[in-house]
Amino acid sequence: MGEVEKAMSHKSPMMRTLLPILLQPRDQLADNDGLWEVVNRPWSTRGGTLVHVTVQKPSDPSTRHDKIWGAHERLAIRRG
Repeated sequence: MGEVEKAMSHKSPMMRTLLPILLQPRDQLADNDGLWEVVNRPWSTRGGTLVHVTVQKPSDPSTRHDKIWGAHERLAIRRG
């Protein structure tokens, strides 16, 4: 099991994949840097081809930064 799967595996009330523009505050996602929590609603640029969202480590506002995805990419998130 990889790092992403380990971070998302504990207490997974509802796992789903969706487009980044559909993220909501408090959604959680994982990447190679660990588990992240969505802080605000996503916004798009470049005519809707890029989606930006502000994330932070859960309960650690000092790690807040923006992430960018292509609008067509699917993300595995935990919502609950």
